[in-house]
Amino acid sequence: MKQKSSGIGGQAVMEGIMMRHKDKYSIAVRKPDREIEVKVEDYRSVIPLEKLGKLPILRGVYSFVDSLVIGTKCLMYSAQFFEDEEEETVKKELTEEEKLEKEKKDEKAYKAMMTVTMIFSVVLSIGLFVLLPYFAASFLRKVTDSNLLVTTVEAVLRIAIFLLYMVLISRMKDIQRVFMYHGAEHKCINCVEHGMDLNVENVLKSSRLHKRCGTSFLLIVMVVSIIFFFFIRVESPLLRVVIRVLLMPVVAGVAYEFIRLAGKSDNGLVCVLSKPGLALQKMTTKEPTADMVEVAIAAVDAVFDWKAYLEECRSEEA
Repeated sequence: MKQKSSGIGGQAVMEGIMMRHKDKYSIAVRKPDREIEVKVEDYRSVIPLEKLGKLPILRGVYSFVDSLVIGTKCLMYSAQFFEDEEEETVKKELTEEEKLEKEKKDEKAYKAMMTVTMIFSVVLSIGLFVLLPYFAASFLRKVTDSNLLVTTVEAVLRIAIFLLYMVLISRMKDIQRVFMYHGAEHKCINCVEHGMDLNVENVLKSSRLHKRCGTSFLLIVMVVSIIFFFFIRVESPLLRVVIRVLLMPVVAGVAYEFIRLAGKSDNGLVCVLSKPGLALQKMTTKEPTADMVEVAIAAVDAVFDWKAYLEECRSEEA
């Protein structure tokens, strides 16, 4: 069966998977007792202006913000299943009133931590991948007046820092398990989008690479930012920095449009342009185990009627 976009997307979390489809998203987590916990939530955009969020470029900005908020929320939810034994012992010793009071305090701390985590992630990303390459390349201005050379070096540094970052985090043990769940997520989506029933056997033999992946999105952001920044021609160093930061939402919006197109198109040029992102996914996805695939299937089943989707695809081909 010819590949057709299912509209489902997801994210790996701690020992689990988040899957989102239309107005629902699920989080499936393999708990320490080996049971699979599945939670389903209504999806509501954190940005209330829905009509604006359907416009090209702007919808990419909206999607990026939503993904950051929901992704952080799901990560923190999955982490709650792995509290240390001391914390669990303390909870058991509390009275019901003390437990309620503790839950209220924990909820406030949870929201504060989520906000701080998101802000830190954005600041770190801009600092590491936008400002650091710019300031490092700017030292060349002391020995050359060639804006082309400085911009080219900045572009090379940006890609180099991004790839080095990917290599370093991929070597972390905990991250390697997340990358295995990331692979399980992709395999599930590829399984149904290639016309196969969603079961462990079919998922395991499906590809762990997908054109709509967030890894590909990040790489496209790097490339689009290089193109955009190349055309910045202002004398003030401060203004160059400000423009780079202000352009990032636009860059994200353009990158989103390409990823959206890539997920729906089999056009030869689009496929060629998608190859660098797919190649990078070999680093950010790993082959999952069968029990990880079970978690991913549970997440898909909770929000997506894949049987109806397959029937629709097959009837279109008949």
